[in-house]
Amino acid sequence: MTIDRSDAISATGETAGKVLEEKHFAREIMLNASRRAIRACASAIRAVQRREFYPARELIAEAAAFLAEADAALVGHPDVRYSGSLHDAKKEFAEANLTLAFVSGQALPRPDELRVEMPAYLNGLAEAASELRRQVLDCLRRGELEEAENLLAVSDEVYGVLVTVDYPEALTGGLRRTTDALRAVLERTRGDLTTAMVATRLQTAIESAQRAEQG
Repeated sequence: MTIDRSDAISATGETAGKVLEEKHFAREIMLNASRRAIRACASAIRAVQRREFYPARELIAEAAAFLAEADAALVGHPDVRYSGSLHDAKKEFAEANLTLAFVSGQALPRPDELRVEMPAYLNGLAEAASELRRQVLDCLRRGELEEAENLLAVSDEVYGVLVTVDYPEALTGGLRRTTDALRAVLERTRGDLTTAMVATRLQTAIESAQRAEQG
């Protein structure tokens, strides 16, 4: 006896179409919102580097709204949520918030406060620590060696914590690569700071000797 499966096959096709159409729609919303969030975060970080904290906070608030839109669209679609684009946007969001906190002297926001997953938060933390290099160089140009040392110490402390996170890359979102990049930034920044400190001490010694000769 031959069983007619045409109705079941047709119904499966219709159901598949509806399910995939919903996922496609959710994915498009997520991708658009993620791109806009990343752009807002990049602008926020640039504002922080210029120490324009109020505009930076406004841009971070915009990014938060975009991420909330993405999260809402992905309810019921976990396979789309963890496709990578949203992780990148949340990493940038964490980076923007943490860079602002480091530079403005505020307390660091926690992952749950930012509503980002731990892998995105840790990668954002590494990126934020790398962003401090520009602040260190600005301090060196102004002759603020003590502040430059303090900022380098913050980056070094972040690196010291992240290097202990020894889990597979699939769990950490590529944290090992980000941490290695931070180490390279730290080494360059430490070299720049050391050079500036040696030059300052030499200049001080020369001036002291000149005053002694004149006295």
